[in-house]
Amino acid sequence: MAIEGGTPVRKDFLPFHRPWFGPEEEKEIIDVLRSGWITKSKRTVEFENQFAKYTGAKYAIGLNSCTAALHLSLVALGVGEGDEVITTPITFAATANVIEHCRAKPVFADVLPDDLNINPEEIKKKITPRTKVIMPVHFIGAACRMDEIFAIARERNIAVVEDAAHAVETVYKGRKIGSLESASTCFSFYATKNITTGEGGMLTTNDQKMEEKVRILSLHGISRDAWKRYGLEGYRHWDILLPGYKYNMFDLQAALGLTQLKKVDLFWEKRKKIVERYNQAFSDEPALKLLSPIADSKPAYHLYVLVIKTEMLKADRDQIMNAVQAEGVGIGIHFRSIPEHPYYREKYGYQKGSLPNAEYASDRVLSIPLFPSMTDAEVESVIRALQKVINYYRL
Repeated sequence: MAIEGGTPVRKDFLPFHRPWFGPEEEKEIIDVLRSGWITKSKRTVEFENQFAKYTGAKYAIGLNSCTAALHLSLVALGVGEGDEVITTPITFAATANVIEHCRAKPVFADVLPDDLNINPEEIKKKITPRTKVIMPVHFIGAACRMDEIFAIARERNIAVVEDAAHAVETVYKGRKIGSLESASTCFSFYATKNITTGEGGMLTTNDQKMEEKVRILSLHGISRDAWKRYGLEGYRHWDILLPGYKYNMFDLQAALGLTQLKKVDLFWEKRKKIVERYNQAFSDEPALKLLSPIADSKPAYHLYVLVIKTEMLKADRDQIMNAVQAEGVGIGIHFRSIPEHPYYREKYGYQKGSLPNAEYASDRVLSIPLFPSMTDAEVESVIRALQKVINYYRL
């Protein structure tokens, strides 16, 4: 074992993620710099239009993060003090944090063990008269059970906001995520996402009122974008319509996004092949549980998450994590259960045992590299490193 002084599987460290940029992205960035207009302008609008077309949504609004999209969705829906938002415990901090920013209460419904997505039956148990929004997260780019969630929401007149940070390519029963009946769907273009703008996000919606309100809120609550205020038609006064935020996307981001979106299918195909190789390598390992997306869906293959059955090993997840990294392979943890983190645990008095599936996964999930520029040799080295560590710690 390398962690004990032995020879690692890899001499050079393989990062958990490596973005794929080429001369196309370089050219787009240079063109924006030379244009003299680097904030929001025509490229951002073009990216919005192309992304709306890609998802099948009526409207798309470019923002500086998926977090901004989630926050603005709740603000536009009027979520505030005394309201409750039901979401999953297995997610990134932003999903819960934006609920707190609205002074509402995050309510966590347990996940299903097969894919770690929110369980619709658990959502039903958590609904109260104060429930205003259900916020499912398409974990690792595998679709949630949206028909069941929509049925629950329609019956009780509750809005649905989809956290699709992992789900740019995800298709649910023939329908693209981003075009369903949710009030809004929120995407991420962070550095590790399937297409990236470095930082950045997008909100899609089919609701014109949602689109209009979010667009105003995203740029200080004023009535006109800068590129319109100072455009060829001459200066135009603007009005403050709402106390908004500084959440807009800008053209340097959009230039990357436009180029990356053209490659999205290529990226997906390459990640799919890596997933298939990982599945082949790990499916017969009793100490590893593979996640299973629901039928009639196309996963985005954003992450490759394994559940380590530590009860079958003489090491916990963190020991395994450190051992794999010592072998020269970068890893991630997606995710530790949100209500077990100090802020949420202390504020809401979270007690162990109330979310058993999430708790089990929280202590055992491990993500291994999955990005389209990985070579076959790199993929095989990841497999060897994990197999080496699991075999060493086997009971």
